[in-house]
Amino acid sequence: MSKTSKILIMGLPGAGKTWFAERLQKYIPDTAWYNADVIRKAANDWDFSPDGRERQANRMSNIADFEGWNGRNVICDFVCPTNEARALFNADLVIWIDTITAGRFEDTNKMFEKPDLNYPGLIHIDRHYSDEEIEAVAQSIITENTMATDVEDEDFAGVFGDSGQVPDFIRGDR
Repeated sequence: MSKTSKILIMGLPGAGKTWFAERLQKYIPDTAWYNADVIRKAANDWDFSPDGRERQANRMSNIADFEGWNGRNVICDFVCPTNEARALFNADLVIWIDTITAGRFEDTNKMFEKPDLNYPGLIHIDRHYSDEEIEAVAQSIITENTMATDVEDEDFAGVFGDSGQVPDFIRGDR
């Protein structure tokens, strides 16, 4: 893979997102993996209101973008229950783990919006996969090169002051 990829693994609580992410990471070279529960704990942010979920989507996106700016692929697994939260995360590839009809939290079930199956860059997983099938998904990701475009400084105009330059400390340059 010549470009980095920001992969979102999303679905209802208990669908198998973390299980899938842990296995997928093994098959995609130079890939970080972030689980939302671990990130929420580190942030000490247990707000599951719509605002709290948007904040978590932004937090996960910022972490994922950091990895991309440093030339690494990244997998983030979290519920990401609404189209708005998915837009905030801005994944290159979305893997929807759709193995259950309802999760263990009623508020999440009520707010969960199924992604559009025709959305470009969506992989729909509707059953539990074997390790061999997960490896095949990884190989298709690598082969199809669904990777994002390379990061260019002009992509950040206004983000880091007037210069639009990505700071060296974010790129990992020393």
